[in-house]
Amino acid sequence: MDGWAGARRLGLALGVWTLTASVALGHGALRRAEPPIESTLKRAPEEVKLYFSERLEAAYCAVRVENRQGARVDRGDGHVDRSNPLLLRATLPPLPPGTYTVIWRVLSVDSHVTEGRFPFHVE
Repeated sequence: MDGWAGARRLGLALGVWTLTASVALGHGALRRAEPPIESTLKRAPEEVKLYFSERLEAAYCAVRVENRQGARVDRGDGHVDRSNPLLLRATLPPLPPGTYTVIWRVLSVDSHVTEGRFPFHVE
């Protein structure tokens, strides 16, 4: 009896762990950013590139870059890359030295919305 009860508990625990892991891994998480999160750059980047763990729904994704005063400084052309549905990108004009914040919001194909922000600094 104890053997069956232990096996059932183990099976239930493994089932819960598998379900939890698949839900946690199913969201479109930010995997890599260019410029890197909280980086200090000697030269201003020409573009922001955000790489995600899941394919993105292009119509529901946005990225913007703001200066320290909260004014938008990107060119307003943020989009999911046509050749790589994991990549959200936006171009930048020449940026003067200062601190900038990248703000993003995406909808991945699993229907989960994720959003975030991070700074980078140009010397």
